[in-house]
Amino acid sequence: MYEYFAGSITNVTPYYIVIEIQGIGFQVYVANPFRYHVDLKKQKRVYIYQAVRENAITLYGFWDLSEKNLFLKLLNVSGIGPKSALAILASDNHLGLVEAINGENVVYLTKFPGVGKKTAQQIVLDLKGKLDDLSEQGNLEGQQSLDLEVAGIPNNNLAEALAALDALGYTKTETRKITKQLKQVDAASTDDYLRAALKLLMHN
Repeated sequence: MYEYFAGSITNVTPYYIVIEIQGIGFQVYVANPFRYHVDLKKQKRVYIYQAVRENAITLYGFWDLSEKNLFLKLLNVSGIGPKSALAILASDNHLGLVEAINGENVVYLTKFPGVGKKTAQQIVLDLKGKLDDLSEQGNLEGQQSLDLEVAGIPNNNLAEALAALDALGYTKTETRKITKQLKQVDAASTDDYLRAALKLLMHN
């Protein structure tokens, strides 16, 4: 089992990143690919979870150890698979997630793709009071309290962000509702657009 990879990021797509280690490129699925940047000269440490199934071996990557540990906690919930867990982690308000679970805020949790009311209730049942160790580490992000139909969008960063939302499991109906608002966002990168989009989706 891998703990982390340290290598160069050679490709970033809406679905995954590629990290090269000693001439081998590993395809790694991450919550927000555009948080990473292609840099052939600099090494980046990416924490890794390897999922082994009958017909596939898939690598999931995390920005830091706290994010990986939160992912592992979510995987322990019945009804939450790796893709759903990644979609939940894509929102950078991880402290808000912990607060929602501890506060039994089922409505908040159902805003994530693939999480219905029953699964949200299961998340609360399984994880309430069990994530405090992560938030106490002070490393969780947030505030406390290519099917480009989008190809018609002239802003390439925005188009990539919408494609990343599709990869996370958000429907085109959901993304269309926030596209107009996103066009008004003062964003300098795809990562900025994706973070803004996730915040809008959580508040709609």
